[in-house]
Amino acid sequence: MLTNLVETDVVIIGAGPCGLFAVFELGLLDLKCHLVDILDRPGGQCTELYPEKPIYDIPAWPEISAQTLVDKLMEQIRPFGPEFHFGEMVTELERTEEGFRLRTDGGTTFRCKVVVIAAGGGSFQPKRPPIPGIEAYEGKSVVYSVRRMEDFRGEDLLIVGGGDSALDWTLNLQPLARSLTLVHRRPEFRASPDSVKKMFALRDAGEIAFEQGQVAAVKGEGGQLEAAILKTPEGEREIPCTRMLPFFGLTMKLGPVAEWGLDLHENLIAVDTEKFQTSEPGIFAIGDINWYPGKLKLILSGFHEAALMAQAAKRIVSPGERIVFQYTTSSSALQKKLGVL
Repeated sequence: MLTNLVETDVVIIGAGPCGLFAVFELGLLDLKCHLVDILDRPGGQCTELYPEKPIYDIPAWPEISAQTLVDKLMEQIRPFGPEFHFGEMVTELERTEEGFRLRTDGGTTFRCKVVVIAAGGGSFQPKRPPIPGIEAYEGKSVVYSVRRMEDFRGEDLLIVGGGDSALDWTLNLQPLARSLTLVHRRPEFRASPDSVKKMFALRDAGEIAFEQGQVAAVKGEGGQLEAAILKTPEGEREIPCTRMLPFFGLTMKLGPVAEWGLDLHENLIAVDTEKFQTSEPGIFAIGDINWYPGKLKLILSGFHEAALMAQAAKRIVSPGERIVFQYTTSSSALQKKLGVL
């Protein structure tokens, strides 16, 4: 007996920016959406890893924070009444005569005509640095993402890494921290050259410290850091710190999606470029989780993919119905749906 059954037109797996914008495009075509996300709120990686980090390549927004982008998308899709199922993961998917049946680890069963996978890189977790005993400090004085910049005000901050995340947060948190030390094992970086230039300018001005080396050990009691022991080319050094941000990359896993029989390309879901449909008719993939020749992992690319996907989804949900393409700027019918008339 099914105790928590949901019937809808479309189930979207993933509530990041691309999944949210898909609600908008599908809503314009009168398709009802339910979204499932393993996280406890919308936004995907944007809100989980860098909510206050500025994004510079969203059209018409010279600069917008990741959290503000998600807030604006939630505002944009409000007229369509999407329903969210947070803290759940889709574990089973099977084709039925009517479409698809999906089940989550939270006990929810969905019946739908279309499935849209918008799960970013899949489930992800930060890579733990190889520092003995670091687990005792995690979540208190060792954190792997910045959800609120203000939490670092007045702290002695140690940032470890040489990629964009490490350099970006070095630049953004320097004005708040009492002291800031960036540690990287090499003098060369994988980050944007402009960010590297700005970081060295701060170092030369005495605003931050840069140490070449690796964190070999940490000191402190009750989960509170007091210092880190560095191995440098000149020998061991002790750096006082009260907070540590290690950026060693993310481990991405497709999770149950990998077991659904879809064609994959290097652990990503292969799609066409007409509808962004997978090898299984009726199942689409948009955003970072998909692959096609020339793919760019940009939010704006995912928005484009969502628009084309929605047109194809409408034909599956409403076969035989004539679809008239309309512009939101000139269609009174669409403007009524959006609540602006």
